[in-house]
Amino acid sequence: MANAFKRVANYLGLVDDEDDLQPIVEVEQPARTRSVRAVPSTTEAAAPSWAAPSVKVSAASPVASRPAPVQQELPVMDQIFTIHPRFYNEARTVGEMFRQGQPVLMNLSDMDETERKRLVDFASGLVFGHFGSIERVTSKVFLLTPPNVRVSTEGKVAATEASFFNQS
Repeated sequence: MANAFKRVANYLGLVDDEDDLQPIVEVEQPARTRSVRAVPSTTEAAAPSWAAPSVKVSAASPVASRPAPVQQELPVMDQIFTIHPRFYNEARTVGEMFRQGQPVLMNLSDMDETERKRLVDFASGLVFGHFGSIERVTSKVFLLTPPNVRVSTEGKVAATEASFFNQS
């Protein structure tokens, strides 16, 4: 059976030499008693310097949990960056400010319809990639918020419910 696997491996190019195709002769060895070492409750494997940080594995759970992502120091939220782009080329400024953890308010009223759609698509991807959120303030104004900023919509809901024109 093992010889068949080696032939297939050779056919697929997974084996370097044909010397590995020699038949395997299994020799029966006398039964040995194996000694079992006691495993400490927490072990830490030594890893090379280029490897990812090691994960502590508990003896109680055989599956290692993933280490928590490293959070970078985020700036104090004392202002919102506002931009009135006229061309799609200004998307870079939006991306740089958002990546720094700054909320961005985009007023797209001065843009063409096609470029406005492209910039909204770019902002949506940017927000998705950085776990933030995007909210439409008006038909042409969007607020991009990083994950550490929450926007309350309670006032918006209350205004909608109290509206005279709301017939629902």
